[in-house]
Amino acid sequence: MRIATPRRYLMCPPAHYRVTYSINPWMDPKKPVDPALALFQWEDLRDRYRALGHTVEVMDALPDLPDMVFAANGATVVDGRVLGARFANPERTAEAPAHLAWFRAHGYPDIREPDHVNEGEGDFAVTSSWLLAGQGFRSSPLAHDEAQEFFRCPVISLELTDPRYYHLDTALAVLDDTADEIMYYPGAFTPGSRAVLERLFPDALLATEKDAAVLGLNAVGDGRNVLLPRAAKGLHTPLRSRGFVPVPVDMSEFHKAGGSVKCCTMELRPPTG
Repeated sequence: MRIATPRRYLMCPPAHYRVTYSINPWMDPKKPVDPALALFQWEDLRDRYRALGHTVEVMDALPDLPDMVFAANGATVVDGRVLGARFANPERTAEAPAHLAWFRAHGYPDIREPDHVNEGEGDFAVTSSWLLAGQGFRSSPLAHDEAQEFFRCPVISLELTDPRYYHLDTALAVLDDTADEIMYYPGAFTPGSRAVLERLFPDALLATEKDAAVLGLNAVGDGRNVLLPRAAKGLHTPLRSRGFVPVPVDMSEFHKAGGSVKCCTMELRPPTG
């Protein structure tokens, strides 16, 4: 039987969440967000984490930063060390210092303000053996070298090719970090990157295009439970066959900006030593 490992997550409420610009194919300012429904969906996700035994820290949302609700993009935390973000699009630039201010205020001693563009856990996925790192649309390959030096763990660069899957966390999810178990959508990656994934993760769960297209890979796993978008129904049976418990969550309002469960969730990984 799989065992869920208690986690600490950081989330930011959708107090100012709107789709007022377009920086990925999902975003259309002509399709308005329902603020009340977005808040209900966000609170449901937060409450599900807590009901599963996880700790959720909440940072304040700032005006004029509608995408700040996507807390995963603000930094990456490994072994208690914090690598801040540097956003590719000017619309999101001010989110990076806001996240670093939160970490400083909460006593994190080892914080790096990055030299190169990276969008936090949007393009960094952590397993026990590797830091998987996306590139092609947002994060710079130079950020991969920077992360490897800072976190002192091997980084595996993976190139994304489909603009719908502009961040790694839209195309790949870690199911059990302690066992290096992942799921991913092969069609989002170059042939070379697919070959690397096949070699490193020969038993990975492969998602279909249908489930990827509803952001089914924008999921969070704790070793047992996998919280994922409700529409990704095709992933339920293969997850159960591997001993995981699918936890479907309605995040439809956040899909309007190209985000879902994982985008709203940054993991705060404590020191292991």
